[in-house]
Amino acid sequence: HEDKAKYGTSEVFMKPASAGTGVIAGRAVRAVVEVAGITNILTKCYGSRNYHNVVKATIKGLAAMKSNEMSLKQRGKIKGEEA
Repeated sequence: HEDKAKYGTSEVFMKPASAGTGVIAGRAVRAVVEVAGITNILTKCYGSRNYHNVVKATIKGLAAMKSNEMSLKQRGKIKGEEA
């Protein structure tokens, strides 16, 4: 899912990309995303391009993301169950 994260005056927008797209990101975001093992993602930085703040915003955004299984568990659903 799409995600926006903010740290200080830096804001990072992250969006999953289709398979084969690769990592479309600036230097700061690319470093964090590659270490996290994400292979297909589109990103955009808004506001301040301060390297430190962009890295912190990226980490904050990735930490806030939830897997489908976590989301279903929080809602009391079972994987594969119809609504």
